[in-house]
Amino acid sequence: MSSMIIILTPLPHDCIVWFKWLLYRFLKAGAKSSNVNKYQFWRHDNKPIELWSNKVTDEKINYIHNNPVEAGLVFRPEDYIYSSAKNYSDEKGILNNVIVIK
Repeated sequence: MSSMIIILTPLPHDCIVWFKWLLYRFLKAGAKSSNVNKYQFWRHDNKPIELWSNKVTDEKINYIHNNPVEAGLVFRPEDYIYSSAKNYSDEKGILNNVIVIK
């Protein structure tokens, strides 16, 4: 599978310069990693956390549910349309097959 970027509209000169700079940065990041063929668009430094107790699990679920509130998108976690917070507050959200751990 080859990588291809298609641009359908003409770009101003500033955008072309920015685009070339961005591709250069992705190429440079990809060269640092042994499992990337050319361009790296993602980060490899995620930090997995072992969910070794119910307390830690609850902390992480609450953290995830509160992200839209902290970002100012909603007032309550349950108000964010794609959140499972509704399921955790005994309401029906739009997501199917949510397993609530209590």
